[in-house]
Amino acid sequence: MPERILITGAHVITVDPARSEWPTGWLLVEDGLIAALGPGDPPALDGISRDDAVVVDGRGCVLTPGLVNTHHHLYQWITRGLAADSTLFEWLTTLYPVWAGIDADSVRVAATGGLARLAATGCTTTTDHLYVFPHDGGDVLGAEIDAARTVGLRFHPTRGSMDLGHSQGGLPPDNVVESLDAILAASTAAVERWHDPSFGSMLQIALAPCSPFSVTADLLRESATLARELGVRLHTHLAETLDEEEFCRSNFGMTPVQYMESVGWVGPDVWYAHAVHLDDAAIATMAATGTGAAHCPTSNARLGAGIARARDLIDARVPLGLGVDGAASNESCSILEEAHHAALFARARGGPRAMTVRESLELATIGGARVLGRENEIGSLEVGKVADLALWRIDGIAHAGITDPVAALVLGDRPPLERLFVHGRTVVEKGVVVTVDEDTVAGQVAAAHTALVAKAGR
Repeated sequence: MPERILITGAHVITVDPARSEWPTGWLLVEDGLIAALGPGDPPALDGISRDDAVVVDGRGCVLTPGLVNTHHHLYQWITRGLAADSTLFEWLTTLYPVWAGIDADSVRVAATGGLARLAATGCTTTTDHLYVFPHDGGDVLGAEIDAARTVGLRFHPTRGSMDLGHSQGGLPPDNVVESLDAILAASTAAVERWHDPSFGSMLQIALAPCSPFSVTADLLRESATLARELGVRLHTHLAETLDEEEFCRSNFGMTPVQYMESVGWVGPDVWYAHAVHLDDAAIATMAATGTGAAHCPTSNARLGAGIARARDLIDARVPLGLGVDGAASNESCSILEEAHHAALFARARGGPRAMTVRESLELATIGGARVLGRENEIGSLEVGKVADLALWRIDGIAHAGITDPVAALVLGDRPPLERLFVHGRTVVEKGVVVTVDEDTVAGQVAAAHTALVAKAGR
């Protein structure tokens, strides 16, 4: 008999189409899927008694869908704290020589640390944008996929790429770029080896040339054609800074979104990271084509890039999720913190009603699922969906007495995570990641950081 898990007594926030919420509710997991849920106490369910299930006491807790991270760079977990007061371009030129020294072993350590921390902060599904492939680095993409399997998160890594080195007018140093043919061959191999399109898949691949200032137009066009032939999604950085806006206007005579449209990079299979500097025409193009975006407020603030027009994107019905971005520009990497900052930054830009706490939580759940094309599987608590669940404790001193549990989550301090389930499997229990030894991983991360920085002569 498959394991059944019955969560009782929690404040349930479903984020379903009706946005149902129950001050006291229950949820039944069977074979990794949500089998039933409802308000109050659980009734008799087809002869299932409490003796037939693992019962989790949710009193004093809020139950939400697991959080979804739509943009990250896990290899950066071992390069945090560098260039702490720099602009994006200054930050990149400082860090590229460090990143050039990564290899499969260091990426496995970095990804394990970053994924464990995401789990500890309520994330059940994460993307990763890996675009640095040193020629002697080994299988760095395979290393982070191994790490995701170990930690137990649902993983959407992207096979990133750069083919426009410094000598050709790009930003990255020449020793971290690849040829067009090598990139296309590696992208095809990655999809054929790892991509699983089935319902509830734990691993899906996307293709992700890095950014307009680090890739050629040929790479963008060819990657778009290849991704659509293979049936996978497309991802890139776009409109992050005013420097990028100037780069696109100077080199292409177009805004970033106009440029991406010219090379076939709009559509419901495409999502951009950041999308900070968008004019009305760009937002209209994204809305009309179903092109999504990963809103990364913490990283954008850390690098002084600006505040994305989240309210306008939501109103235009652009698919919008949240991203922590790389750990080297967001040392905390918590999706719940992104929800917190998304609400505050929207209000700083547009007033106190520019984003409600529930809209912010939606960005972190169903919004992210929609950006990744997984809204029929994850992102809300509904019968038949995968049991990716976060149970947050809000009866402690930091949150007790906050009238609205959603405000407690979004506006309060990050609450303790009582349990985190991914496909019905416990990954976090009482704040502790149970799939890895956190102390061991922390030691490995510190050692890998020291070795990589020393290797770069920093």
